[in-house]
Amino acid sequence: MKKIALEEHFITPGLEPHMRAAMPRVSAEGAEHLTQLMLDFGERRLAAMDEAGVDIAVLSISGPGVQAEPDPAVAVKLARDANDRLAAEVVKQPARYRGFAHLPMQDVPAATAELERCVRDLGFVGSMVNGHTNGVYLDDPKYDPFWERMQALDTPLYLHPTDSFVLPYVLEGAPELVKPTWEWNFETSSHFLRLLFSGVFDRFPGLKIIIGHMGETLPYHLWRFDSRAALIVGKRPLKEVPSFYLKRNMFVTTSGQFDDVPLVAALSALGADKVLFSIDYPYENSATAGRFLDAAPLDETTRAKVARGNAIDIMRIKA
Repeated sequence: MKKIALEEHFITPGLEPHMRAAMPRVSAEGAEHLTQLMLDFGERRLAAMDEAGVDIAVLSISGPGVQAEPDPAVAVKLARDANDRLAAEVVKQPARYRGFAHLPMQDVPAATAELERCVRDLGFVGSMVNGHTNGVYLDDPKYDPFWERMQALDTPLYLHPTDSFVLPYVLEGAPELVKPTWEWNFETSSHFLRLLFSGVFDRFPGLKIIIGHMGETLPYHLWRFDSRAALIVGKRPLKEVPSFYLKRNMFVTTSGQFDDVPLVAALSALGADKVLFSIDYPYENSATAGRFLDAAPLDETTRAKVARGNAIDIMRIKA
């Protein structure tokens, strides 16, 4: 079955230093190999897509990108450069590539304008933000103009993992748990919950937030979020119970989670319209990801939705 993949990374020379500084512990040879794969938009990337049965890949900067840049002016310049470079590659392969905008969230007006430019002028199908920006999360009220514009454009934001701003004490002395093994899971899921409990989804009900790795465990906690939130004294008012927003505003992808158990659980919790295919190239094996979805215990209607139908619907991808 032909697929559309949503978490497929590239890098630019200007953002490569940030990526290498944040990369999980791999050998120097491994880091160089991953970097070369991300710099390539030709035969190697296309061959990996073909192995997985992917006809369209939505490309995005590998984290942390400009979210780790301390100088807002530099972040704006680097983000625009990354988006222009990606747009040029999409033009070369219009049948195979689409783009997610890279956004300098340090500067809210600039990020808002860049999102609109990328969607309206460059034809991108959404955006990706790599978690917090130097410790500032997207529930900060200063981002309301950005959310308003994103809702008006009716495009999704992919909330990608990043390192904790300050390493949680529980992870001290446990290097096996940092970054993708566990740290990024609760960092990203907590970020989404900050949006939820701060009322972002009440103010902007049309927002579509995509989370990878089968939802970073959030689909398994719907009942408990509702039951515990009901007991909180002095909580900020929400119009609905927490699970309502998780089911309405959150979409999840299969990136880096090629296992039937979380797939079936996510579909059961959120519905067949809320799960989408992704690989997390080049950090995961494309052929493994493709075989996983092809063999998953799904009816063919659901498989088609996950493989490509949902991506076409929420991002209006012409395929």
